[in-house]
Amino acid sequence: MSIKLKTVDLKKRMQQALQGGGEKAIEKQVAMGKMTARERIVSLLDPNSFHEYDLFVEHAAKDFDMDKKFLPGDGVITGTGTISGFPVCIYAQDFTVAGGSLGLMHARKITKIMDHALKLKVPIIGINDSGGARIQEGVNSLAGYGEIFYRNTQASGVIPQISVILGPCAGGAVYSPALTDFVFVVDKISKMFITGPEVIKSVLGEEISMEDLGGAKVHSEISGNAHFFSESENECFQQIKKLFTYIPWNNSKKADPFPKKSPNLKLYDIEKIIPTDPRQPYDVRNIIKAVSDDSEFFEIQENFAANIVIGFGRINGQTVGFVANQPLVLAGVLDVDSSDKAARFIRFCDSFNIPLVTFVDLPGYLPGIDQEHSGVIRHGAKVLYSYSEATVPKTTVILRKAYGGGYIAMCSRHLRADFVFAWPTAEIAVMGPEGAANIIFRHAIANSDNPEETRKRKISEYRKKFANPYVAAAHGYIDAVIEPSETRKFVIHALEISSQKSERGPKKKHGIPPF
Repeated sequence: MSIKLKTVDLKKRMQQALQGGGEKAIEKQVAMGKMTARERIVSLLDPNSFHEYDLFVEHAAKDFDMDKKFLPGDGVITGTGTISGFPVCIYAQDFTVAGGSLGLMHARKITKIMDHALKLKVPIIGINDSGGARIQEGVNSLAGYGEIFYRNTQASGVIPQISVILGPCAGGAVYSPALTDFVFVVDKISKMFITGPEVIKSVLGEEISMEDLGGAKVHSEISGNAHFFSESENECFQQIKKLFTYIPWNNSKKADPFPKKSPNLKLYDIEKIIPTDPRQPYDVRNIIKAVSDDSEFFEIQENFAANIVIGFGRINGQTVGFVANQPLVLAGVLDVDSSDKAARFIRFCDSFNIPLVTFVDLPGYLPGIDQEHSGVIRHGAKVLYSYSEATVPKTTVILRKAYGGGYIAMCSRHLRADFVFAWPTAEIAVMGPEGAANIIFRHAIANSDNPEETRKRKISEYRKKFANPYVAAAHGYIDAVIEPSETRKFVIHALEISSQKSERGPKKKHGIPPF
């Protein structure tokens, strides 16, 4: 056969494989408001940058009439491309082919591109849209998932791993996204759960819809399994593209610098953001925008555990990771969920050479029976562990309250922050003046002719003596007490002076975090 005829044969085979599950299956996919797997890849990557591999892979299953079925690409598309010139490896499950079910060869295609990503040290993006394990292939399907999970773990902290849930992701399949760095979900399209509504009804007698059980809002607001929520697939892809402007290719690099820009001080005047009344809340995101380049802040997990704020911004053109207590929600306390949220983000930044800037304003850890029984001790310790373990440059600014264990946990000098600054409004103490006065002066108050007046006086005495930044500064725990308007200048200098920081802990296989 001549080269020309062989080329014709190649094109014919390619055309057949590129059709996926066929026109009817594609029409059904579109009717559900979903893009096809190939449309998703094309929409996310730079134009004409996608190179597909393993197009002609076929399953080898024989049981349950599988030997009579042709599954193009075995239900998953794999390859490489770029996002804003940023090289990535990518796979997208094709729901039009056997419901995107995972069989042995399907899994091997995924693990092959994952191995490729780790070897080349570029990010891996997985687009999940699958009915789950291919039952006809039995234990081979389970083996496939296990191989994927192992690679997720090996790649963790080496290359960024992105999961995009654009359809069902059920059973064992959910653990791969859970092992990755960032999970993106789309309203009314994404579904994640270990056991579906039918199983729950048969076992527990409880009725619930797929959306209420594991929809996008559930995972972005309640479970915390998702990091980014969007209304459409295109909006989701824009979020991914923006994320890639803030992070590096791998753990041996730093994020690409951008041109330096000043904050928009007309919109975000730092002197006017915090109320004069220390009990009044404010939006700490405005503080972040008052110091970040162009007042841009890319928030992560915005709808989950909102009492702490995490996300990326830039200072003097360099990516930084912001962690900040949010006084608008629960006075910014640390609790079970906010501790998990902060700790994981801190470890991501540390793994990928992203300096940390922490803004502190909290009364401590959230008290209560529910929190204690939910393990606030163990979860709260994750923040301590992650900050202590982090070796990237760490700069802390104490804005107002920093009481008790919360003061220590939020990247204090004692957890080896490189620089700790405090505003004159900072209150650093074991506990708030009201609580402290009630304990220290309880006898004086009780025996007073006017207990309420005595109480107020003692609170005032305690606040003047202890609830300020100067006692901590006198011990060297605060490097400088600064005017709010000087915050950006001090943070810029701290980041510049610590840019070549090199720190190593004791030699060990790995630590044991309070998982």
